[in-house]
Amino acid sequence: MRVFAIGDLHLDSTRKKPMDIFGQNWIGHEQKIFDNWRENVLDDDMVLIPGDISWAIKLEEANIDLKMIDDMPGKKVCIRGNHDYWWTTKNKLNRLKLDTIEFISNDCFIYNGIAICGCRGWDTYDIESNKDSERIFKRELLRFEMSLQLTKNVECKKIALLHFPPFNIDKSPNDFVNIMQKYSIDTCIYGHLHGAEGHKLAKEGIINGINFYCVASDYLDFKLKLIKV
Repeated sequence: MRVFAIGDLHLDSTRKKPMDIFGQNWIGHEQKIFDNWRENVLDDDMVLIPGDISWAIKLEEANIDLKMIDDMPGKKVCIRGNHDYWWTTKNKLNRLKLDTIEFISNDCFIYNGIAICGCRGWDTYDIESNKDSERIFKRELLRFEMSLQLTKNVECKKIALLHFPPFNIDKSPNDFVNIMQKYSIDTCIYGHLHGAEGHKLAKEGIINGINFYCVASDYLDFKLKLIKV
């Protein structure tokens, strides 16, 4: 089994949210992603999707986009992004009966000797400094630790998914990295960063013993990233 990752698919079955307003490279981005997916992923591989999956507001609208993902090769594991407004309770998500998609929500999924955990995360204090942002950041830290705690006594490779990057504006590790170190996470995958200015904030490689990957779709030129596990 190989592990791939790509975030920020920003699918839109309603065609009400064209992504090319963010740059010419976004023209036909869904087709680019799915063509690359079909060319590279096999049914026994795994694809990690760290949020911003669909622009839908309601779950029934998102289900159209989710079924497109479900039909693609591989086992998929998803977390929520800041634009996934359709994301609801785990029970409602599971009632969609998508055969190849697992949703991480304050829990952990173990598949073929790999534990996948995580949560949305949030902008660090020095990016967006106000009481409401600080409250959300701290709440996401708690949710993150709830998920990671489930890997505490698991003897396998551990991958943490975050939508927001776990770094400060100066690229130094923030509190999410401290929690990952506490639970011996091997790999962290995140997205959220778009365009030239956003991509400048990406940080990858081994930091504090954890291998970090930025997998925002435009950062990857809309090609799935093969993850070293």
